[in-house]
Amino acid sequence: MNLVKVWSHCVIAIVLLGGSISSAAADENRWHVDFMDDFTGFNPDNWQDQILWVNDETQCYVRDGAYNTREVSDGTLKLRLVNIGEEIPCDNMNKRGERHPDSRYVAARIASKNRKEFSQGRWTARLRLHGNGQAGMFPAWWLLGARNNEPPVQEEDENICWPMPGSGEIDIFEHYGSNGADHFAARMIKHLGNCDGGDWESASKVIDAGLDAYHEYSVEWAGDDLLFRVDGEEVYRIPRGGAEIQEPLFAILNYALISGGTMEGEWVMEVDWVKHEYRK
Repeated sequence: MNLVKVWSHCVIAIVLLGGSISSAAADENRWHVDFMDDFTGFNPDNWQDQILWVNDETQCYVRDGAYNTREVSDGTLKLRLVNIGEEIPCDNMNKRGERHPDSRYVAARIASKNRKEFSQGRWTARLRLHGNGQAGMFPAWWLLGARNNEPPVQEEDENICWPMPGSGEIDIFEHYGSNGADHFAARMIKHLGNCDGGDWESASKVIDAGLDAYHEYSVEWAGDDLLFRVDGEEVYRIPRGGAEIQEPLFAILNYALISGGTMEGEWVMEVDWVKHEYRK
């Protein structure tokens, strides 16, 4: 190939690349923030403690940051799972009305339910773990339909059982420490047409990431699809997932102990900020 042809091909490549970058930048400029919490404090207008017993979790969720399970300091939120060294009574209830057994493990779970709820758009959290890959670890950043009938039930229309439409679930970041270090799962739960009938596997992907470093974990509605990103890069797409979940959703951040795991001391998920955006 002569120099003229080489030069012309280089020019074309640069033009095409520039067009691609410009297109991506233009698309990003269409996003506008309608909710942002950068955790200069704990804002009850944005979050509330969510007290319940699900997934046969071993820990007891507690209120108001008891036992230092929830702390806002130095511009970040720390959610902790703590072994307090002695068993205490737990008032968490499951869907069958059974009370959680006494537990030496306590933890925080906060939700934006009836505070900040949005349909579609894009949810993002910048977070990190302080250690990962230990058996029983189950920190999560996820979304749930606003008509979900689990506590707290505060509005008349909160009468839809999980994971039926109106109570759908999207998991943006879930780390199963029992399966090893430096990975997380992203998924949409597909309902099977009945209460508590959820398909966890067919719209799920395990993704590698260095979990002790900060990353931005997001999900967005991209046409009819659901698109998951890490630090702005696409890592998973669920075709038609966005079309299946159209209802308003609230956000949840929590740290649980599952699968019969045990621990000493504390496990920490640190959250720098959470935001929701809409696209014009």
